[in-house]
Amino acid sequence: MKKIIASAPGRTCLFGDHQDYLGLPVIACAINRNIKLIAKENQTNTFVLNMVDINEIRVIGIDASFEKLEPRDYFASALRVLRRYGCKPTVGYTITITGDIPINSGTSSSSALLMAWIRFLIEAFGIDHEVTPEFLSKLGYESEVLEHGEPGGMMDHFSIGVGNIVYINTKEPFSVKIIGKKLDGLITGVSGVPKETIGLLGELKGNALMAIDIVKQNYPDFDLNASVVSDLDKYRNCLPDRLIPYFEAAIKNYHYTKEALKEFEKPVLDLRKIGALMNNHHEVLRDLLKITVPRIDAMINAALKAGAYGAKIVGSGGGGSIVVVADPKKEETVIEAILNAGAKEAYAVSVDPGVRIIDNIEN
Repeated sequence: MKKIIASAPGRTCLFGDHQDYLGLPVIACAINRNIKLIAKENQTNTFVLNMVDINEIRVIGIDASFEKLEPRDYFASALRVLRRYGCKPTVGYTITITGDIPINSGTSSSSALLMAWIRFLIEAFGIDHEVTPEFLSKLGYESEVLEHGEPGGMMDHFSIGVGNIVYINTKEPFSVKIIGKKLDGLITGVSGVPKETIGLLGELKGNALMAIDIVKQNYPDFDLNASVVSDLDKYRNCLPDRLIPYFEAAIKNYHYTKEALKEFEKPVLDLRKIGALMNNHHEVLRDLLKITVPRIDAMINAALKAGAYGAKIVGSGGGGSIVVVADPKKEETVIEAILNAGAKEAYAVSVDPGVRIIDNIEN
């Protein structure tokens, strides 16, 4: 009787929020908060999923085809996708699922669960493909975004699948590169305000793409990936006022991500410079895309007053979490300030190596 333990980390976006669906790059990292699946082979021809943290049990037949998907049913969509690659369940497992990634907080608890589920299924039943971090990430993206027709991008799955600190080039040809394995002074603050993902992402993506399309109609040679901040005055005149902030945000956030990449490629990280760029990035998310809420703003202001080098909201927005870069010697002071500003949780995190099998035991 087999026992398989799979683990997948959460992630935080350092630079490039609301960029990957535009074909622009992202800098993100996996963090050492995890979802863990402990799977024990059973004799029932079912997957018995015991989701301890939310007090739910779900039973799925190993032959279930899921011709119709329920919204956000990633257990089902992953099974559909993996079957196409030759991963076909042959025996049942009783699976205990636990984790310490806050739910609906912008640190990808749902994507981590999906990636751990995918990694378990491949370990248990095999697949007709070389299993690489990039392939695992691709399966996650197909299962969560493409299969459900959701508006998200690739950041979550490739951050979790590849692990470490990654530079994700979302423009074709797609590529992902590890640019670091350690980032001192990294803090996550959880607001306790549930983020709003699908509707907000869809609206922001739609407005940004509309703005870019109008610019291209007026300037056929315009290339977003070759754009610079000084281009803004040239192009904004052809846009209706309501779309200007979305176009400006795309150009500016792209600029800060490129500048941050230069810093990460240096042999020694300058946390002050990375923090300053993070602050610039957050100003765009707050003032142009308007995705923050009062508690997030209060947490960020408190972190900066306590001596943090930089802080920004993470993910789709409307709530969720913040990421902070601070002098490691001031971590405790900054964490206390974030908590005093109303955060539900705040804690230091480290960079995680990504989704993995912890154990595979034949009893």
